[in-house]
Amino acid sequence: MAAYWVARVTVNDECAYKKYTELAPLAFNKFEAKFLARGEKNFFLEGDDGFTRSVIIELKNIDQAIACYNSPEYQHASTFRKGFAIVDSWIVDGVS
Repeated sequence: MAAYWVARVTVNDECAYKKYTELAPLAFNKFEAKFLARGEKNFFLEGDDGFTRSVIIELKNIDQAIACYNSPEYQHASTFRKGFAIVDSWIVDGVS
């Protein structure tokens, strides 16, 4: 069953964050991730509207999604967003 990596992001330094966006695809490609949504146009229905970007990524299953997040490629990329972006992210199982 597919799993989804969901993130809400606010970038505070676009120049510094660019290195993350250059490196993160190495992990996403390795794990055959499929981006379903990635954008700055959000319409908040409820909750915290302080985030400027939303991302939804589909992976083969929850184990693959967790492996992608924990991969050396993604962990290396993520060091380039720390301090330059506020991120909430989680992985959720799809519906069978």
